[in-house]
Amino acid sequence: MPSRLPTRLRSLLVALIGIASLVALPGTARAEPSAGVAEFGQQVLFKASQDAGYACFRIPSVVRTAKGTLLAFAEGRVLNCGDAADIDIVVKRSTDGGRTWSPLQVVNDGNGDTHGNPTPVVDRETGRIVLAETYNTGRTDSASCSVPCDRTPHLQYSDDDGLSWSPPRDLSDEILPADWNSWYATGPVHGIQLTRGRHAGRLVFAVNTETWDGSRVTANNAALITSDDGGDHWDIGARDSWPIAADGTFRQKPSEMTLAERADGSILVSGREQDGTDLGHRTQAVSGDGGDSFLAPFRDIPGLYAPQVQGSTLRVGDRVLLSCPADPDRRRTMMIRSSYDGGRTWDSVDRGTVVTTDWSGYSDLVRIDGGTVGLLYEGGAVDARDEIRFARFTEDWLQPRRGPDPTTADLAAHTRRAAVLGGPSETSGVLGGALEFDGTDDAVRLPYQDRLPLGTKDFTASLWFRYTATSGEQPLLWMGGIGTTQPQVWLRGEPASNRITGLITTRNGASAPATAFVRTTGAFNDGQWHHLALRRGGGRLSLFIDGTTVTAADVPGSVSRNSPFGVHVGQRMDSRAYFTGAIDDVRVYDRALSDDELSAPPSPKASRDTVLWLPLDQVSGDR
Repeated sequence: MPSRLPTRLRSLLVALIGIASLVALPGTARAEPSAGVAEFGQQVLFKASQDAGYACFRIPSVVRTAKGTLLAFAEGRVLNCGDAADIDIVVKRSTDGGRTWSPLQVVNDGNGDTHGNPTPVVDRETGRIVLAETYNTGRTDSASCSVPCDRTPHLQYSDDDGLSWSPPRDLSDEILPADWNSWYATGPVHGIQLTRGRHAGRLVFAVNTETWDGSRVTANNAALITSDDGGDHWDIGARDSWPIAADGTFRQKPSEMTLAERADGSILVSGREQDGTDLGHRTQAVSGDGGDSFLAPFRDIPGLYAPQVQGSTLRVGDRVLLSCPADPDRRRTMMIRSSYDGGRTWDSVDRGTVVTTDWSGYSDLVRIDGGTVGLLYEGGAVDARDEIRFARFTEDWLQPRRGPDPTTADLAAHTRRAAVLGGPSETSGVLGGALEFDGTDDAVRLPYQDRLPLGTKDFTASLWFRYTATSGEQPLLWMGGIGTTQPQVWLRGEPASNRITGLITTRNGASAPATAFVRTTGAFNDGQWHHLALRRGGGRLSLFIDGTTVTAADVPGSVSRNSPFGVHVGQRMDSRAYFTGAIDDVRVYDRALSDDELSAPPSPKASRDTVLWLPLDQVSGDR
């Protein structure tokens, strides 16, 4: 643990290290791109071993000034990597588009307290850079801020392109109402200046807060903060509040929100969602009046796979980019995904562009010039908090917009066709045709619909399979989230352990997650067709295979809550395992079928309780 160094001494040591201390990552591209040529390169920008006086750097944000200078901000954490200890706000400058950077400069010294959540906004009319930030009393350990947390908003500005900064001023009188009396957080990500409509020139950033009633937190609050005079005065604009029940449950907690002005002048607000009962870890709202109000409450996006983490959006031409990790369970695999309709829909993870498969966390995006984008993000080979990296890439480096995937029919009522990924081949099945999966990238994924989550209901999932694999995880059907804490339902072969497993994870009120599973005593990897079904009902979880039954006690709660949600055949939700073999006639019912129903020939028609029915007989569309 480094000892505390005075600000001037820390700055001197950093200056001695200088620009040469920036560590280029392997494979960093340095050449200037030609027109239409894809380029990608990155370097380590903040790291404890190269920036003296700090144990850890976190919470990146970046802007391009009116003069074209890039300003990369971070929290310089002096004692440890905890969120509430001695924290400074620091910055590095680049005048050549992010190729080289200045030594570290301390913008705001915590002096033992927490000064963080840097949220910069550039006024392009005056050139002023406004920096919103949040204070709380510091700790000497690595624990979080006590509840209620004494967080207060502050602001600094620079009129010389980020070379020097004004003394901070407290914004509490303007944007801290009495009922936002616990957690309070600016950003942390760049704010925006509006360019269209009657509010053109307005500065906007986001905050999330909590309300404390003297004994507990009773509400989560999300809001936009606006200024029409270049940051001299600020107002609370759009608000959305979500109550917290006495048992600690709530529907949503929109936080760490990133803003993008859409082509029509409205503001897309994309936020982190954590621990609410709604499905998804990303949530969105839109303001159509310059940030004064939201058109509707925040809404989760269950099919936008991400862990619980901050992210960043940036409009580039006809697309909006989203940077955030793509692994729905853990902070790893930083990815750039795109929306071509102003954030109404987003590319799935198989269409995104991977920045790194390392651990990765918070991030911010910046437009460098007409064809180049910058990404400032937390990353590391061991931990997402190891370092903060800066990546430069051209729009041509991103995955091009892909046409529609091939599809296969879902014969349940009021459904959409399922996407066929990778290119599984058609083969003979038990009930007509089937699909053969190669174990590399073949899968079938259903588009999200409200009918798919099973919640607290009884259910039955049934399918046919054949395979010969002797190793690896062999996912057959996956519904819901992933990991040890997210509600989910899955069936998979585990040939190395000589078994087939069916599993559910549930959440029940504010209780900790609970898991129940059932397993066969054989792997059934003999290359023959086998009928498999998982049933929840009557307080039992039962696994049927070819007429043999294994049961275990059920666990109460919902199998689809507060997590990303997907339905995959032949694939884990996080794409880290694929099935090798054939699958036929996948059906899910939102009730427990009887033993006789499971033994009878399958119905040729979809019943009212059929949630999904994939015959997997035919694939339509280009391959």
